[in-house]
Amino acid sequence: MSGFDNFNTDFYQSSYSVDDQNQAGYGCNNENQYNKQYGQYDYSQQMGYPTPGMMQPQQPYTGQIFQPTQTYTPSSSQSMYSSSFDDEPPLLEELGINFDHIWQKTLTVLHPLKVADGSIMNETDLAGPMVFCLAFGATLLLAGKIQFGYVYGISAIGCLGMYCLLNLMSMTGVSFGCVASVLGYCLLPMIVLSSFGVLFSLQGLMGIILTAAIISWCSLSASKIFISALAMDGQQLLVAYPCALLYGVFALISVF
Repeated sequence: MSGFDNFNTDFYQSSYSVDDQNQAGYGCNNENQYNKQYGQYDYSQQMGYPTPGMMQPQQPYTGQIFQPTQTYTPSSSQSMYSSSFDDEPPLLEELGINFDHIWQKTLTVLHPLKVADGSIMNETDLAGPMVFCLAFGATLLLAGKIQFGYVYGISAIGCLGMYCLLNLMSMTGVSFGCVASVLGYCLLPMIVLSSFGVLFSLQGLMGIILTAAIISWCSLSASKIFISALAMDGQQLLVAYPCALLYGVFALISVF
């Protein structure tokens, strides 16, 4: 016991007690003393801020409320879009490919004595001529003649020459696309000649007669279409002669 008493006498002695802790109240008295010493200042009243828990009365809005007019009608716009898609022409027609007109032009070429429809023949349709040029080159290829470059080169030069000649002869004038379309369609009989060249030689007497008949067929068909589309009455022989020269060059390629 004497040792324990000596330990208590040696421990650090302070003036803190439990009664002082209860009176302190976690610093509340110190805050009150601070407010009393420096004075309490009401910031909410000075700055005009509302007191917490109190709602300020709101002033009624006396301005004019904007009321927009309804100008957009979704139902009509949706119907407009749906009707526009329904009224669009087919894709081939937008590209200028009309199989009905191609068939009518082909029949007109196959019947040299048939009256041509000038409204159809005046269209710029290059789908059929391109197919006929490829078919003509393919038949030459089957005969062992690779002449694709000559076919397209002679076609371009011939179309340019006929374009200049027809614009000088006609009163209305003609487009280059129309000339190329007519000359390309009238190349169809030349495909028949090159197909015969695959089976037998065209350098004999029968070949010469067949070649002359095919040239006359092509030139008469082309001149008939040109005079009907350009209203050149009485000038078919004048137009047929340069056409015969052009198709004669294609015949030479087929024969030789």
